[in-house]
Amino acid sequence: MSEQRVEDKILLGTKVSYGLGALGKDFAYSITATFLMFYYTDVAGISAAFVGTLFLVARAIDAFTDPIMGMIVDNTRSKFGKFRPWILIGTIVNSFALLAVFYTHSFTGTTLYVYAALTYILWGVTYTIMDIPFWSMIPALSARRVEREKLVVWPRTFASIAGLIMGGTGLYLVAELGDGDQGKGFFLLSVLVVISFILSGLITFFKVKEKVVLGNQVQKFTLADVKNIIFSNDQLKALIGSILTFSMAAHLVGGFAIYYFTYAIGRGDLFPIFAAVSGAAEIAGVLIFPWLCRYLPRHLMWYVAAFFPALACLILFVTGIFSPESVWLAGLAGAALRFGTGIGNGLGTVMLADVVDYGHYRSGQRSESIIFSVQTMLVKFAGAFAGFFIGMGLTFIGYVPNVEQSEETIFGLRALMIGSPIIFIAISVWVYKAYYRLNGSLREEVEENISLMQMKGNASSETGLT
Repeated sequence: MSEQRVEDKILLGTKVSYGLGALGKDFAYSITATFLMFYYTDVAGISAAFVGTLFLVARAIDAFTDPIMGMIVDNTRSKFGKFRPWILIGTIVNSFALLAVFYTHSFTGTTLYVYAALTYILWGVTYTIMDIPFWSMIPALSARRVEREKLVVWPRTFASIAGLIMGGTGLYLVAELGDGDQGKGFFLLSVLVVISFILSGLITFFKVKEKVVLGNQVQKFTLADVKNIIFSNDQLKALIGSILTFSMAAHLVGGFAIYYFTYAIGRGDLFPIFAAVSGAAEIAGVLIFPWLCRYLPRHLMWYVAAFFPALACLILFVTGIFSPESVWLAGLAGAALRFGTGIGNGLGTVMLADVVDYGHYRSGQRSESIIFSVQTMLVKFAGAFAGFFIGMGLTFIGYVPNVEQSEETIFGLRALMIGSPIIFIAISVWVYKAYYRLNGSLREEVEENISLMQMKGNASSETGLT
């Protein structure tokens, strides 16, 4: 058993390299997640309803392309493994797509709408190429849950750092780089993001290598296998419901924030504070996650993660009544939101790795990338649904860009940002409580079974070599 533990231990260099990979990757994600809705509506001049619909249509496409990409990764056999080649390829092609997205403001009329739709869909598809193999490497780096919990801290922390930097400095950098031209500023900022993105992709490619090899390395997955792997795994479906609704709540608060502080509060300068404190709190949530796992029963962790976004909405509600311009309360709300998100992100990634093991245990088929494609799809779909909800919501309440809003519109902004996320948090908790069972004795049974499989696989490999 000691030999097993040594082999499963993830080295510090691997953890740091994996974290740096997430830094550049999430610079590329956070610029779109934080600013793309605002860029499309207030800089490029596209209607909010169109943007919201585009986000949702693109995610409908992802519902097909993401699992297919997972199948492609799981069918890959190369001297670099099955994950790293696609991480590098995806990083390069997604970089070009990101630059194209933030060039949208250069067009007008019908061309503007067609260009925005095509480039955004292209961005989503190419992001999939890189993101699925990146996260699905986790079960292949160690078979032990405790090592995975320690590992997840690194990419999630660096991802949160990327979000903190982008949220806290993004608008300032846009103003400085564009010299008053927001379109130019956003494009030049995307150039800087792409440089860091490619560098981080190279670090991951050369420094992070899979160690745990389980399952049939000859078998090739088919589309029928993809369908069976996803739909026959009851714990995957439970996790999808929990993570999707949790992420929707967080995206709704974050997505409405720039409009809320700019127009409802009349203090656009509060948004960078909200975003910066949010990012710092998310890092704290990720860092404290392994510690909480040691001292709290595992089945309680999701309730802890869900509590803090709900608290953020309560703080915003109280702030809107008593002190809407309070810097401290805006920061406190951001801290509560992202602290819970940090815990939820770390926990969700580890739970998904557990679901990979569970699926292997139940069916005998091991597919890291097909199952982790669901995570990529959920992250993008949650953002897209939030974008659709925000776009339609802004249209419904009569929002008009770059003008003073009516009292009805301001009231609508408050209701949408504060009230709607609470509903999704409640749904997330209910789904988790009712359907997720991969804790306690069941998880121990799965882990023991997977360890035995790995030991047999290692023994077979050694016999084959001799």
